[in-house]
Amino acid sequence: MTQDVLSAPERAPILARLEAAGVPAEISGHRIAEYSYDASNYRVPPLGVVFPRSVHDVVAVVTACRETGTPLIGRGGGTSMAGNAIGPGIVLDFSRHMNRILSVDEGAKTADVEAGVILSHLTREAEDATGGALTFAPDPSSKTRATIGGAIGNDACGNHSVRYGRTSDHVVEIDVVTSDGARLTATSTGLRATDPADAYSVSRAFDLGEDLKQLAGDNLAAFRTELGRIQRQVSGYHLANLLPENGLNVARALVGTEGTCALVVRARMKLVPKAPSALLVCLGYADVVDAAKDIETILEFSPAAVEGIDEAIVDTMRLRRGADSVLGLPEGKAFLYVDLDGENPEKVAREADRLLERLAANGRLVDGRAVPDLVQRATLWRVREDGAGLSSRPASGGESQAGWEDSAVAPENLAAYLADFRRLLEVHGLTGIMYGHFGAGCMHIRITYDLRCEDGRAVYRKFTQAAAELVVRHGGSLSGEHGDGRARSEFLPVMYSPAMIAAFETYRNLWDKAGIMNPGSITDPDPIDTNLALEGVPDREWRTHFELRPVEAAAAGADKWVHAVQACIGVGRCRSDAGGVMCPSFRATGDEKDSTRGRSRVLQDMVRGAGSIDEGWKSEDVREALDLCLACKACSNDCPAGVDMATYKSEFFSHYYDGKIRPLSHFSLGWLPRWLKLTTRISPIVNAVLSSPLAKVVAAAGGLTTKRAMPKFASRKMLRDALAGFGNNNGTGDTVLFVDSFTKGFRPEVAGAAARVIEGTGRQVSCESDACCGLTWISTGQLDTAKKMMAKTVAKLDDGTDAPIVVVEPSCAAALRKDAPELLGTEAAERVSHRIQSFAEAVKGWVAEGWQPPAVPESVTVQTHCHEYSTFGATVQRKALAALGVADVTEATGCCGVAGNFGFEANHYDISMKVAEQALAPALASTPESTPVLADGFSCAMQVRQLDPERKSLHLAELLDPQTTTHHTEGQS
Repeated sequence: MTQDVLSAPERAPILARLEAAGVPAEISGHRIAEYSYDASNYRVPPLGVVFPRSVHDVVAVVTACRETGTPLIGRGGGTSMAGNAIGPGIVLDFSRHMNRILSVDEGAKTADVEAGVILSHLTREAEDATGGALTFAPDPSSKTRATIGGAIGNDACGNHSVRYGRTSDHVVEIDVVTSDGARLTATSTGLRATDPADAYSVSRAFDLGEDLKQLAGDNLAAFRTELGRIQRQVSGYHLANLLPENGLNVARALVGTEGTCALVVRARMKLVPKAPSALLVCLGYADVVDAAKDIETILEFSPAAVEGIDEAIVDTMRLRRGADSVLGLPEGKAFLYVDLDGENPEKVAREADRLLERLAANGRLVDGRAVPDLVQRATLWRVREDGAGLSSRPASGGESQAGWEDSAVAPENLAAYLADFRRLLEVHGLTGIMYGHFGAGCMHIRITYDLRCEDGRAVYRKFTQAAAELVVRHGGSLSGEHGDGRARSEFLPVMYSPAMIAAFETYRNLWDKAGIMNPGSITDPDPIDTNLALEGVPDREWRTHFELRPVEAAAAGADKWVHAVQACIGVGRCRSDAGGVMCPSFRATGDEKDSTRGRSRVLQDMVRGAGSIDEGWKSEDVREALDLCLACKACSNDCPAGVDMATYKSEFFSHYYDGKIRPLSHFSLGWLPRWLKLTTRISPIVNAVLSSPLAKVVAAAGGLTTKRAMPKFASRKMLRDALAGFGNNNGTGDTVLFVDSFTKGFRPEVAGAAARVIEGTGRQVSCESDACCGLTWISTGQLDTAKKMMAKTVAKLDDGTDAPIVVVEPSCAAALRKDAPELLGTEAAERVSHRIQSFAEAVKGWVAEGWQPPAVPESVTVQTHCHEYSTFGATVQRKALAALGVADVTEATGCCGVAGNFGFEANHYDISMKVAEQALAPALASTPESTPVLADGFSCAMQVRQLDPERKSLHLAELLDPQTTTHHTEGQS
């Protein structure tokens, strides 16, 4: 059973009331879809979404909802895995505007922040403001997109909770708005009105404070015996904080209430000292039970973190991102990360050695090592932090779900609990993929329920009941970090007595007299198998051009298009503003609509064919959601769930525009290889026009921006001269140089440089310059044409040899490597795909085989093309330069903003330039004139030119070209 959007007349009262109050709700189809999901198994469409800019906006929304009886749901980063960031009323998203860090007080060791502040932003700001002396401790894996309000709502913990505890251990004061409009501040000793001049709030604070004292007094025995039994007892309400011996700590009692009591708008949070020295010790075990048996020994060493993962997550990381995405891992099938820290690095290293000796003596450790290398440590932590996404579709196939991903026991009981839990999985025919906070006894376990079918949902319910009973038998908690939400609240009576459940209900009612705050969680919960997102998706075949691999991983009975767009599970890494490249448009706008997750949710509602989006391939809401997708493909590498939005966009556009008039840019840019056949014949005339006042007229006529400098078109003679003597199209070489349309049409000198470099390695070059990969047709969704072009090219390249095919333009290399086999589905396309190399990838291989490159500069700034980043590895350019001996590499880690046709389109220019400001523009600003700037991608080179017209970027081939090497190095000699 699932819930859908109310009809327009049913929504009218609240929408009208919000409009009158000056806080209108957004109700477009795509907006409703984006906020119908969080990172849980559930889908609950809201009535509308509001993005408050101030506390006054929040009060206005609360008033409107109270007067109309409309549910109200607070939301931060939307990363809840328990379903407590979605609901059937008005959703308030605090992350977009109410996200200011108001002050950092080093003396008081506190920070004053709004509810929408992202945890990692607060950590960074605190460390910067205190010279690294203080930091904000709670660091859940979602810290780069989760907010303070959300962390308070769930009582989030994180990797270092062994040392620093839960969010509730770090609150000083919390400012809230209650459903009756009171503005209250919860403190460690009670309640007060946030504004002393607000008479109603003053009265409300006094009355509520007295009621809370009475509640504690009436339940002294229950609060003392049932609550606070283990470190990670997050389930239910934290009412032990109201006891006299705890000083009526209302602030801590509010943490973990999941938005069911009041809306958090601001908070003062504690900061903690940051140890100057830290060392990661990585441990390998035969299985997770053996790992858990060593926890008590590890805790004797006072670690800052003890995290664990199993081999399924590691295998999936390597499958998705390559073998070198996981560095420094010891032997084993289950792994623990132990973070030791202190004042002195030598002392920390000695402690690491002593820990390894103790664990070896225990007899369970398979392999263990300290990991001092910062790069290796970063890759290892990323595997752990991406655990939820990686385990959702593991390398072994199939898919796993949340639902029982957050149980906790005392650390000394963890091994016995896991052994019993594995037996429970076997009884129900399920597999669990395990990771989590082993040092705190908190396990995140994604399980292979089949929530698409009735039998699978019955197993889900039966198993969850049994799992709840099991964890309680081991003295544990249903939730150790994520909260109860829709996933576990129904089973709180398994954990707590009827008297405690009644106390929870009383506590909630004291705060929320109107009964509108986040219904369905904790008290009076929805059944755990209601509103499941995978239920109710019609059994329909969606015909696609792409194969949407891996087909073998699709769930039984799921159409491949449905399965593909359902890859997103909502972890929201695409909402991060640092690390990786995804998602450049969200980083530019801050709008959920422009995140990979937001687009995925709209596509997921599209395949449901119900609710707000029911037009299938012709949906205008889907088109709008995809409009600002740059098709950079970064998500296919950076998204832990493996979402490839560029492919989904291309597929959707191919159907959406079938029978419709396409944008002019789809012809001017989408057909560019065809136009280039003409321009190479008349390039002087074309260049003259583009240098005249007519240039803007021509650009506008083609749907292009008039703000961007256009490239000079090359002539046929220029290409012939560049490739003179290199066996063009004769097939006699042992290395094929594929000269793409962009290189032929705009920078044929790069082809000549590439040919000379290949020749310099001792190889014989055969040039293929009369074929096209079809990329521009792919990016504009003209897939019938793309397949025809690609099939012709594959036929030319599939020459019966296994000679490597080195492609000058990285985006074309990516198209031939990845898109060709997925579009054509032929053995020939597979054969060609395996032979394709980007130029940087080829260079790395040549050096490894013994080639001695010419002299290279000491320093280089590089903009890696997003398609190369996603298809050939995120570090391909950096590794090639390191192999060449470049000592200092500055990498503009982010999309350049042009992304093929995107940055040239009139309606996308402004976003394109905002994207450039994220990484490329700062990198150029910090690059001396004497330092070469590498931009192998033609679109990247155009953006460099746009940002700095006086600077000429180079292709890696030009940097290594024997004819120009001296020129490039003499400025740094």
